[in-house]
Amino acid sequence: MRQLFLLFSHTLTPTQELDAKESLGVTNFVILPKELQNLWSNIPPTLENLSDYLTPLKEYICNQSKEGDVVLIQGDFGGCYEMVNYVKSLGLIAVHSTTKRDVVEKTVDGKVVKTSVFEHVLFREF
Repeated sequence: MRQLFLLFSHTLTPTQELDAKESLGVTNFVILPKELQNLWSNIPPTLENLSDYLTPLKEYICNQSKEGDVVLIQGDFGGCYEMVNYVKSLGLIAVHSTTKRDVVEKTVDGKVVKTSVFEHVLFREF
């Protein structure tokens, strides 16, 4: 049973869930506990080093995962770098989601409104 740990600030789309099952062999999706999700989603921009700040997240993943599990990592660039290196040191697979962006233009009340629609393409390994 391969798990996918969700280390990002969104919810998986049905397309992403299906792709994770088919391309990564995932059978279980692991959502972070609320306090760890809050920690990941609110990395302070003033910290020069994230190692200590991310320790609770590292401990959780270390204790809950097994070699070969997958971790979807997206967010703060420094946090991603730190966590990609960490999970790989545990024998886990670090991935991120690639997307295709379509821009839709509509005229609303005489003004042009642009909306970007992102569509999942695949999971790419770091």
